[in-house]
Amino acid sequence: MDVNYTEITNLEQLKASGYQPKKIKDELRDNLILKIKNKENSFPGVWGYENSVIPELERAILSRHNINLLGLRGQAKTRLARLMVNLLDLYIPIVAGSEINDDPLNPISRYAKELIREKGGATPISWLHRDERFYEKLATPDVTVADLIGDVDPIKAANLKLSYADDRVIHFGMIPRANRCIFVINELPDLQARIQVSLFNILQEGDIQIRGFKLRLPLDLQFVFTANPEDYTNRGSIVTPLKDRIGSQILTHYPEDIATARKITQQESKLDKRQIDAVYMPDVAKDLLEQISIEARKSEYVDAKSGISARMSITAFENLLSTAERRILKSKKDNTAVRLLDFMGVIPSITGKIELVYEGEQEGADGVAQILIEDAVKSIFAEYFPKIEKLERKDVEGPYDELISWFFNGEGLVVLDDATDEEYKNQLNNIPPLNALMEKYNPNIIKEDVYFYKELLLWGLAAYNKLSKQRFTEGYEFKDLYGNYIKGL
Repeated sequence: MDVNYTEITNLEQLKASGYQPKKIKDELRDNLILKIKNKENSFPGVWGYENSVIPELERAILSRHNINLLGLRGQAKTRLARLMVNLLDLYIPIVAGSEINDDPLNPISRYAKELIREKGGATPISWLHRDERFYEKLATPDVTVADLIGDVDPIKAANLKLSYADDRVIHFGMIPRANRCIFVINELPDLQARIQVSLFNILQEGDIQIRGFKLRLPLDLQFVFTANPEDYTNRGSIVTPLKDRIGSQILTHYPEDIATARKITQQESKLDKRQIDAVYMPDVAKDLLEQISIEARKSEYVDAKSGISARMSITAFENLLSTAERRILKSKKDNTAVRLLDFMGVIPSITGKIELVYEGEQEGADGVAQILIEDAVKSIFAEYFPKIEKLERKDVEGPYDELISWFFNGEGLVVLDDATDEEYKNQLNNIPPLNALMEKYNPNIIKEDVYFYKELLLWGLAAYNKLSKQRFTEGYEFKDLYGNYIKGL
């Protein structure tokens, strides 16, 4: 029932308003039902889960379950938990001064009960906004029962002149203080087994026990846990009785297509407006950026169990635009377009976010990053240009023969990192077979994108060993694969 919280300041006014308290799980359920009926998005800003994770999460909320979100890093587990706050009522009343957010109509703490007994209808009421009803704790091996549940406070006992037999000497931990709130424990397997055991009664019976005090505090919480399946073997596990008390376990996943991955990257990247205005990025470059993460998730050099976070694409996108922006600043120009050469600037965003297996360690993090970029180029290349087979007949003319011949008979092509737009475009325009291939296979490309596609064609041929591509201090050099060797002979 909606009440005017600004006008209600005591218990008598609250009762007169007709306010009816709800358990938090009923509150979430009722508000979710309204959203579903009104066809509103329950979890805005989360992409790729519309037909998988979100329906399961909604079913868990409708079932009033505590929830465990199980998935690899960077799969929006914490984001989903935080968005559950939007399913809470805007404000709820609490007994003013209560440490554990006592419901004025159903108090559970000694403090609230004594205050109501003393003041009756004049008991002061305060209002808690839903944004203040979210508590989050990262599980680490050093977390104690005292942190989560509470402990005896000798200073409080001394100040109030109480004996240790009096339950008023208890200092409440995070969980009791989160009464009537959403409480999230991230990376649950990192929590020591004995600490996990302390959660049993809270999840099932609602009572807590602190240093021999057994308090019947029917705490009202919505628990959300997050866990990484890799943690079960590397760092710890969720003890079986605790898993048994968690109502729903929901598996998260990475984006299943490039379009979804692009939405996430665009939404989450933190860019300066000047970068957005000054740097043009073709759609194919955005696809290539997301393809790097896709390649990493199936690479033989990368530990797939560790996962490739969506943060890799986000930070790579930021680095890519910054690489192009730096070129503008050095050349004192106003704008530019992203080049494929700029992708060398995203390597620092890749190396810190991939866990390498033994073969990857042999290649080195930088080497693996470059391999992933080349693999992404191969995948995108095949969407726009004729496929290059591993085995080709030598007596059959191929679509790239003229371009390869141009490199065989010429001096090659040098593309500098900091070349101006005019120099860059002139170099690519001065390769007639390259222009002819573009006209033949991609005639409808908008003019702003043409040069990126030309570069993609050259990088693709190098990735398929039709041309040689060598990195030097200031840029890249493309040459015929065998021409120089044969000329030397």
